[in-house]
Amino acid sequence: MWIKNPTPRQIALFAASGIVLAFFFLELAFEFSPLPFIVKLLIIVLVLFTFSWIIFEYALERYIYRKIKVIYKTIHRLKAKKKNAKTINMNDHVIDQVEEEVIDWADTYEKEISEFKKLEAYRRDFLGNISHELKTPIFNMQGYLMTLIDTNLEDENIVLPYIKKAANNLERLETIVQDLEAISRLESGELTLDIRPFNIKKLVQEVFDDLEMNAQAKNIQLKFKEGASHPYEVMADRENIRQVLVNLISNSIKYGKEEGRTQVGFYDMDNNILIEVADDGIGISEKHLPRLFERFYRVDKSRSRAQGGTGLGLAIVKHIIEAHKQTINVRSSERMGSTFGFTLEKAS
Repeated sequence: MWIKNPTPRQIALFAASGIVLAFFFLELAFEFSPLPFIVKLLIIVLVLFTFSWIIFEYALERYIYRKIKVIYKTIHRLKAKKKNAKTINMNDHVIDQVEEEVIDWADTYEKEISEFKKLEAYRRDFLGNISHELKTPIFNMQGYLMTLIDTNLEDENIVLPYIKKAANNLERLETIVQDLEAISRLESGELTLDIRPFNIKKLVQEVFDDLEMNAQAKNIQLKFKEGASHPYEVMADRENIRQVLVNLISNSIKYGKEEGRTQVGFYDMDNNILIEVADDGIGISEKHLPRLFERFYRVDKSRSRAQGGTGLGLAIVKHIIEAHKQTINVRSSERMGSTFGFTLEKAS
């Protein structure tokens, strides 16, 4: 059994025994030979060298290199399934090559496993969040409808308010589903962008006009930053960028301070235009910033739900910007306000 699968010690024993036996037979062969001593010594050395080289070559290739070759090919196949696996060359430093491959493979898979764990944790959080987000309006509607069933339906002071509340929760449920569908289309690549040149300042002004009443309710000024008078032309999907701006500016109003201001600025970045939406509101703690664009992630859950958001707006914003092959970032400090900035390609 050990001949098929020997240990290193057994291989060494086999090689040493072979060399000793070869030397013994050579001694017997030359014991009565008339050849000079120096000639017999040279022949013995040459034969022993050749014999030992053959034994070690065979042992290494048969019992060690073949196993290394299997490991090497397996690792290389896992790393690049579409590429041909490298072959073992007996003239190469095979042990060093395999060691490098194993270290590289281990590092790669350690990173992948770490990423899988993060994705698994994200999946659990997502399922918990979505179940909570859907449960709230469903339970509210159930409560209102059960109350209507158990009460006097002729009493308009009870019926109409409860029907309106149920309808509001139904609208909230519909908004969550629509936002989830939008994210699904963005992630799957089903969304087709209509890339055309347009004036980004004009689009921002349209969004200002649409949200003016919301801003007036908190006496918040919607204005452009100094130096934003230049009519920059960008290449993007106008309606999707409108959605981005509506979301960012709406958030700046929701979480802005009374009698505060929301400002939009434009900055020439060579081939791109940087658009920044800044407010002087409650701000965001630094610990929340890395997860701010995750689905259903909320900095202040009770306050966010009271404001009527679905928790999906910033995730949609991020997907839209990334679909344009651009980036979005945020800077914020508590009680100092927040600034969201994203880039768009400049129209030539």
